[in-house]
Amino acid sequence: MVRVVIFLADGFEEVEAITPADYLRRAGIEVILAGVGTDTPTGSRGISVVADIAVTDLNGIPDGIVLPGGMPGSRNLAASEPVARLSREVMRTGGLVASICAAPALALGSFGLLKGRSYTCYPGFEEHVSDGDFSDERVVVDGNLITSRGAGTAGDFSLALIRYLAGDEAAEKIAEAVLHYS
Repeated sequence: MVRVVIFLADGFEEVEAITPADYLRRAGIEVILAGVGTDTPTGSRGISVVADIAVTDLNGIPDGIVLPGGMPGSRNLAASEPVARLSREVMRTGGLVASICAAPALALGSFGLLKGRSYTCYPGFEEHVSDGDFSDERVVVDGNLITSRGAGTAGDFSLALIRYLAGDEAAEKIAEAVLHYS
């Protein structure tokens, strides 16, 4: 079974974390919610989530990772050595590295994972990245790197993840089931 880890640090954007978790699970993909610095991270809108595991207790390399945005969640992800290490390892091994909102710029950019890659992020945060190729598209797919703009693009982002991990048919099935219209 395909396994994806979603990192949750205090201040994460709830829609950008829960939408991918929900859509991926609907597609039959194993999703692990990994707490960064806490077992019950609280989102930027005050919603707390119980993590499945602490990021420091993860074993092995997952097939993919998701870094949701939000503030200060994106900064908290960027400051986490375990998140940086696992992000680099997943990228190096060709696994899916996905990020949305401020997290592509603040976390992936600080980890050196946007160098020479096409990406998008929340408007204005591209100023934090000097070595990537910014696009203002809703979702940008550059090989195993998928990035997106913000909470309003979480559905498109989640479907892109499914398309990458399970194919077009699986993504279309989930889009139909949740009434997602382009």
